[in-house]
This record gives sequence, C-alpha cells and structure tokens, in this order.
Amino acid sequence: MIITLKKNAPKHDVDKLIDKFEGMNLQVTMIQGDNYNVFGLVGDTSIVDEKSVMANPIVYNVQRVAQPYKLANRMFHPEDTIVDVNGIQIGGKKIAMIAGPCSVEGENQICRIAKEVKAAGADMLRGGAYKPRTSPYAFQGMGTAGIMSMVKAREETGLPIVSELMSAEHLDEFVENVDIIQIGARNMQNFDLLKAVGKTKKPILLKRGMSATIQEWIMAAEYIMSEGNPNVIFCERGIRTFETYTRNTLDLSVVPIIKERTHLPIIIDPSHAAGDYKLIESLSLAAIAAGADGLIIEVHDDPENAWSDGAQSLKPKRYAELIEKGKAIAKVIGREL
Repeated sequence: MIITLKKNAPKHDVDKLIDKFEGMNLQVTMIQGDNYNVFGLVGDTSIVDEKSVMANPIVYNVQRVAQPYKLANRMFHPEDTIVDVNGIQIGGKKIAMIAGPCSVEGENQICRIAKEVKAAGADMLRGGAYKPRTSPYAFQGMGTAGIMSMVKAREETGLPIVSELMSAEHLDEFVENVDIIQIGARNMQNFDLLKAVGKTKKPILLKRGMSATIQEWIMAAEYIMSEGNPNVIFCERGIRTFETYTRNTLDLSVVPIIKERTHLPIIIDPSHAAGDYKLIESLSLAAIAAGADGLIIEVHDDPENAWSDGAQSLKPKRYAELIEKGKAIAKVIGREL
C-alpha cells in the first residue's frame, strides 16, 4: 500500500500516523519528494481500512499495490538504486564491466588474468571457487584456496572480486573476503540461502533461474531485501527454451521490464546465455544498447585448456576489443563504459 501525504503535513501528525501503522506490525518506508511525501506499507495490509486512512486530514491519496513484491517495487522507491562496490557504482551512468575465468585454477592463473582484464578495461574480477556442476564428476572448484587466490589477485590489481556462494555454510568466508556475493541460477529459489545473505550488507548478484519467470526472480530479490539488505543486483544469464543452438536463450527484454517494475540495477551474462565465445560480442553490444547496467563476461587466456567452460570464454585481446566497441554504443545512449 502507498500513502501520499498532503503538502506541508505537520511532522507531529506524520509521526503519529507512522506510529499507528508500525503498531499494526507494518513496515513503513518513507519517500520524500519536493511537493509530496509518500510512504509505503509492507506487510499484511489487508488489516488497513482505506476509508479510515483517507479520513485523516493529512492524507492525500491511498493506493494498494497489486504486485506481491514491495521493497523492490519502483512505486515504493522511484529513484534508481545504485549499488556501491568499493567505490565502483552499479546502476549509475557508467556501465560496470566484470570479467574473469569460470573457475579459479590457482593463484598464478587468477592473478595473471586479473591483470589482463584490468588492462582491457574491466572494473571487477569474477571467478568461481565453489562450482555448481551438472555432473558430480566434473571439477567442483578449489573452495577456500580459490577464494584466497582471488583475494591475492585483488591485492595485486585493486579489482573487487565476485564469486558464487552455494551454501550458507560458507557465508562467513564470503562476507570476509568477497566484494559481491553471487547467487547462481540453481539457487535463485533457495530461500534459506536468500534469507541468509539478506542478513548481510554485502552486494548480492542474483542470477535468474533457468526456468524462472520475471516475477519469481523479483520475488527472490524481495526475500533478500526483506531481511534488511537493499544491495541487490539482478543478473540475466539466459533461460531454458526449446532452442538448442545456444546453451540458453538470452532474454534482453528483461532489461526494460526490470527497470520499469523495480528500482534495482541489472547486468547481463552473455557467456552462460550463449555458451559460445563467438556470440559474446554481439550479445554484449545488444545488452549495452538495451540499457543494461553492466556485463559479466568469462575471460580466460587459455580457453582450450580451461578447467571449465572454455568454449564460452573470450581471450583477453578479444575482450579488450569488445570494450572498445561497447564504448561507442554506450556513448550513443548517454552512458560510459
């Protein structure tokens, strides 16, 4: 429910109304504007009598929100949310570039690639230390050793690090060492894990489930935000369709939809969507044109011998070329890369 107050409503009366709603176990979110103050009510608003609220002399309008998500809803938060990651903004004018290998293969490897992607123009380093794989016999990641190798790469390059958390068991390790905690597609509806990361203040990169609707995806973000963490970044990585030519089908329509329905930033992962390095550049440029707030791209300097997903990894030189082309697209739409 959204309640709009009349202009210059006395603070005492506003506080009294807020106290009333909080006494009904409703969460009140205040939105201050130039002409009107608005606050949103989150919780079981069925107990609120709209007519009695409208009878209050300081209330201008009462509107119920049809969507089940509240905290992520742009109606509650008209301004874009910008997530700050060690001074790098996701959701602002500059498009954030995240790059690195699918899997950390050792300290030398991740430090070497970190330097290469930074030289190409990347803002952050990605790398998998705990790997969710379809086959139980595939490489599952280096675990803690992989995380600490990424920490070393950050020390050498200054790049914030992004890595996927698979279990709340390792949450403390990630809170201490990782700058953006990624929740992968397979865990998008792992509600206990979502609530656990929601209790932190770390930026959360929330990937869309491979068969998830947009509303299910937004509701997953709502789980995180309902626990007190507003720093959620959506990540579209392709959805499962009947098409088999690509690994998944990249749904770029989600960019304007997410921006219309929510105030949260959204980035695109063309690597997992395509599964083929030859398609990455075209999909990346299209994502920039669509208004994405960032790209997370797999980059490896020896993809033929990568421990996982080499077929969808760009070499550093090709990544640098993509960034140069992306700058031209970004300029056309009034953004920077």
